[in-house]
Amino acid sequence: MIEFCSLADDEPTLSYSPLLRGFLKTFAYVAEHGGIGLTASKGFKRNFVHWAAREFNWHGHTEADLFAVNKVLNEQDFMPLSDIHFLLTTLKMGRHYKGQFKLTKAGTEVSRHPGQLFGIITPFYLFEVNHTGYTRFSDGPLLGNWDMFLNILNVEAEDGITGADLRHTLYGPPDHSPLPRYDDVLGSLYLNILRPLCWVGLLHMNRVKGFQSTERSVFTKTPLWKAALKLETDPLVKPATRH
Repeated sequence: MIEFCSLADDEPTLSYSPLLRGFLKTFAYVAEHGGIGLTASKGFKRNFVHWAAREFNWHGHTEADLFAVNKVLNEQDFMPLSDIHFLLTTLKMGRHYKGQFKLTKAGTEVSRHPGQLFGIITPFYLFEVNHTGYTRFSDGPLLGNWDMFLNILNVEAEDGITGADLRHTLYGPPDHSPLPRYDDVLGSLYLNILRPLCWVGLLHMNRVKGFQSTERSVFTKTPLWKAALKLETDPLVKPATRH
């Protein structure tokens, strides 16, 4: 059973959540500017996207990362911002009105309570959002469920675990091939489980660059994990030995 703990608004481990930080900075922008301009297709206008890329400072999607492959930024070029926009409207914290994005009364109220906001957006983002929209593949869902993934990671990621080792633990090794190739199972595991957990701030990814990055990168629980989650495998977690 997955149980999220209620967190105080001044809980220091909330600082580990990029998603929460993006929400709070978006709320602050709206409070200062009265709204966010929208394109004809209802996306955030470029001036805000450029501001968000700089201010969010999102690991792996920093301003430098994004402009390395884009001359200008539209909302769809900054994937975390697209997710935040989707969550804001879906959870009715914001709405589109006369060419602008505005906060609703509920959004204005929850913007003052980071702990409550984290408790709303995190389970919804993890368990309700379809993260396969970022991939061209239409494979079926991963074998397993969130209860299994979180309880295994609770034990295995205490000291950090590579993507390859987690894949082996969950599903065994990939099929042998004489040449390196893309591992569809690990790719799906990353897109649907590991990256969302990193973006909400429960895991940290020590990324290794280059081919087979996910296989060699190390995923480690952040302090927010322990503060936010109560899991069945908690008694099995051994103290971390990393230095």
